[in-house]
Amino acid sequence: MAYLKKSPWIINYDASSCNGCDIEILACLTPMYDVERFGIINTGNPKHADIFVVTGTVNEQNKYVIKNIYDQMPDPKVVVAIGICATSGGIFRECYNVAGGIDTTIPVDVYVPGCAARPESIIDGIVKALGILEEKRTAMVSGVPREQPAPAVTGEKPAEVQQ
Repeated sequence: MAYLKKSPWIINYDASSCNGCDIEILACLTPMYDVERFGIINTGNPKHADIFVVTGTVNEQNKYVIKNIYDQMPDPKVVVAIGICATSGGIFRECYNVAGGIDTTIPVDVYVPGCAARPESIIDGIVKALGILEEKRTAMVSGVPREQPAPAVTGEKPAEVQQ
């Protein structure tokens, strides 16, 4: 991504997932997929992160943590929901303790559906997030408010997101 002025940093949060998507995110960091070729660095500090990657569903215990991490991130920032649980609540959507997908708590820019999402889909979602991040950065620097387009979806759009 030559048009980026700096290397984006991501922060990953597991919001009560089964860890299937988290393992696939870690696979993206291995030499086979090597997401660092795009200049992406995985950080543990939200104050350094540009992209917020979230897996799992929202419940009463983690919605404040998700919102807190999101609020600590500097602008511009992009949110990527990875896995069907993060996009819509998945198979746990009807459970008593599940409030739904990540978009019930914070705005989501990119949806990566799948159970578990494949590393190729995750990388595609992160690359789309890089484009959105650059658009937000350009709009912020120019002072022109950016129109809010529909969230990007990689792969097949799940029925829950089509609304």
